[in-house]
Amino acid sequence: MNIQHHEIGFDLDGVIADTGEAFIRLACEEFAYCSFRLEDITSFQVEDCLNIPRNQVEQIFQAILENSLETGLQPLPDAVEVLTDMATQAPVTIITARSLKKPVADWLDHFFPAKTCNKINLVAMGDHDDKVRYIKEHKLKFFVDDRIETCLQLAEAEITPIVFQQPWNRNKHNLNSVSSWQEIHKLLNKQE
Repeated sequence: MNIQHHEIGFDLDGVIADTGEAFIRLACEEFAYCSFRLEDITSFQVEDCLNIPRNQVEQIFQAILENSLETGLQPLPDAVEVLTDMATQAPVTIITARSLKKPVADWLDHFFPAKTCNKINLVAMGDHDDKVRYIKEHKLKFFVDDRIETCLQLAEAEITPIVFQQPWNRNKHNLNSVSSWQEIHKLLNKQE
C-alpha cells in the first residue's frame, strides 16, 4: 500500500483512544467486574462475550462517551506522536460513530498539541453503519477502524479498510490490518 497522508482517516475508539482499557477499568471500579482482561472481549458487542448485564455495559460506555476525560480514557501508544507528525503534512480526519462531538474535541485538546488539533477534521456522526458516506465526503481512500462490520462495508464501497487489530476483530477477516501506530506510521512513510 502506498498511502498519502491526506488519503487516510481514522476511527476514534479502539484506534486512537484506548477504550478497551477504560471499559475494563470502569467495569471493575464502578460495578466490581474485575475478573476479565482485554483478550476476553472477543465481540464488538461486549455483553455477548462477558458476563456483565447489558444495562451496565451501556452505562460504562455512556460515561466514556459523555466525558472521556473524567473517565480517564487514554490514547493508544504512539497515537498522539504519529497523528501529530501526520498533521504537519496534511489535515487529519477522524470519523467517529459517537454522536457527541464536544467530549471528543475536549479529549483531543487535552492530549494533542493545539497546532495538531487545528489540523484535525473531526466528524461525530452517530452511526456505526453510515461511515462510508462521511469517508467519501472527505475524499479518503483508506480508513483505519477496529469494527469489522464497518471495515467490510468500506471494502464493499471500494474504500480500502485497514483493521486496527483488537481481540474483538481477531480471526474474523482477511483484510489489511495493523497492530500498532508504529505500523501505521510505516505505511504512511513508505514513499519517503
